[in-house]
Amino acid sequence: MACMNTKQTLAALAALAQESRLAVFRLLVQTGPAGLAASKIGERLEIAPSSLSFHLKELTHAGLIGSRQDGRYVIYSADVGAMNGLINFLTENCCGGAPCKP
Repeated sequence: MACMNTKQTLAALAALAQESRLAVFRLLVQTGPAGLAASKIGERLEIAPSSLSFHLKELTHAGLIGSRQDGRYVIYSADVGAMNGLINFLTENCCGGAPCKP
């Protein structure tokens, strides 16, 4: 999902506007494409399995993370394309085309 529309952007921002989900997403971005099993995410962030399941579902529905089966584990990883699409949407036409100054 390299290019996001307004509806997708709002869903992504809404999903990230919660402390645990933001922490999960940041951890998965740091982990890279190898991803992490849900149990490892929960351990590292100290999130109960029932809560973590809800947060993973919300991030998946927003298109920010994906999952794959690896034996008996479900491995979650950040969707870097979606992350870049969100950043691109937010910064599109930044500074009206003029170089941005900090």
